[in-house]
Amino acid sequence: MRIIFHASFKKKYKKLPSAIRKKYDEKLHVFIKNPLDPVLNNHALHGKWKEYRSINVTGDFRAVFEILENIVYFVDINTHSNLYK
Repeated sequence: MRIIFHASFKKKYKKLPSAIRKKYDEKLHVFIKNPLDPVLNNHALHGKWKEYRSINVTGDFRAVFEILENIVYFVDINTHSNLYK
């Protein structure tokens, strides 16, 4: 599995508090080992994000991605309310 970070994801990631970045990095390591690990709450999205999936970074932060031909593209990271409004 190859992972690519979209430019907008990288920009938002850099602006996050260090504690959130650290939590994302931890969750990414879990994701690499087992994308369906229950701790990630990996799930399909609906509405404008219907082609994407999400993992929980913290109680409120989510990382949104899509999988195309065994490549994972992380496209957004934000709070639940900001992603789904």
